[in-house]
Amino acid sequence: MLSIVIFVLVLSFLIVVHEMGHFIVAKAVGVRVERFALGFGPVLYSKTIAGTEFMICAIPLGGYVKPAGEDRLHSEGKADEFCSKPPGHRALIAVMGPVVNYVLAYLCLCIVFMIGYPTLSNTVGEVMDGYPAQQSGLLSGDKIVRIDSQDIKSWDDVKNYISQSTAAELNLVIVRDGNEVQKTLFPRNDVLENIFGQKENVRVIGIQPKEEITVFKYGFGEAVVRSGQKLWEITSLTYKALYRIATGAMAAKDAVTGPVGIFFIIKEAAEMGISYLLYIVGIISASLAIFNLLPFPVLDGGHLVLLAIEKIRGRALPENIEENIIRFGVSMLICLAIFVFYSDFARLGWIDKVINLGK
Repeated sequence: MLSIVIFVLVLSFLIVVHEMGHFIVAKAVGVRVERFALGFGPVLYSKTIAGTEFMICAIPLGGYVKPAGEDRLHSEGKADEFCSKPPGHRALIAVMGPVVNYVLAYLCLCIVFMIGYPTLSNTVGEVMDGYPAQQSGLLSGDKIVRIDSQDIKSWDDVKNYISQSTAAELNLVIVRDGNEVQKTLFPRNDVLENIFGQKENVRVIGIQPKEEITVFKYGFGEAVVRSGQKLWEITSLTYKALYRIATGAMAAKDAVTGPVGIFFIIKEAAEMGISYLLYIVGIISASLAIFNLLPFPVLDGGHLVLLAIEKIRGRALPENIEENIIRFGVSMLICLAIFVFYSDFARLGWIDKVINLGK
C-alpha cells in the first residue's frame, strides 16, 4: 500500500509541476484559465479560486490546464482568451510545461549529487576466462583504484577509461587484502551490443563489476556541473533511442515504459532510499519533458508545430484541418497508451500468465 501511495504522489507531483508551468505563464501573459485538473475521470474534489476551477480526478495518470478560448470554434474573441494572444505567447505557454519538468529534473540531480549519488563500486566481481584480466592475474574482489595516471572511484570510471583508451597497454593499481598491487594488461577489441542493440567494436579486458553500490557526495559547485553532465547524458540517450525506434532499428517494446513499469521502478527506488528515489524522479521528469516536446498532435510539441505554421503563414490552418489533425493525434495517443500498457504487462510476464490460464 505504501508503494502505491508513493507512486501516486510522485506521479501527481510531476504532473502538477508540468501543468503549473503552463498555468503560470498563461496567467502571466493575460490568459484566463478555466480549469486546472490533476488526473482524469470522475471528479473527487473541486474548488474554484480566482476564476480557475482546481480539480482532483479519480485516475491520476495525467492532467491538463484549460485556458479560456483554447478551441477556436468556441472562442469569443475576448482579450483574455488563448486564441486572442499572438503565436509567441501561446508557444511560450505550450513550451513552459516541459521546461519546468526539465528544470525539476536538474534540481533533483543536483540534490542527489549533494546528498549521495549511488553507483556501482570499482570492485571486480567476475574475471572472464581467456581475457587479458585473467592472464594478468586479476581476481574477483580486487578494487581498481588507478589506471595509468587516472584515479578510479567507480565502475563508470573503469568502463569509460578502458573503452576510450588507445594505448597498447594499461597499468592498473589494485587493492587486494589491503595492499596495493600493480598489474599491466593488454586490452583487446570485442564486438559487443550497446544498449540500443547496435554492434560496436569495444576495448575490453574481461571483467564484470561486483554488485556493490557505493555513494559519492559532492560540494555544491561540483554537483551543479555533474548534474548538467548527467542530464545531457540522459537527454542524448533518450533521443538516440527515439531515433532508433522511429527508424525501426530498435523495438519500441524494449525502450518504452508505461505507468505499470514506472510503478515498479519507483517502488524499488523508494525501498533503496531517498537518494535513489530522487534520482528516478529526475529521470522520469526529464523523460516527461522530452516526450511532451515531440512534434506529435495533442502533445506540447505538436502545438508548437501548429503555432510555427501559423506564424509562417500569417494565419492559422483552416479549422477543419486543425481539428482533423488533433483527432488523429488523440487516436494515436490512445493506441500508444494501449501499446505501452501491453508492453508493461508482457515485460512482467502477465500476458503469458493470462494466456496459460486458458490452457
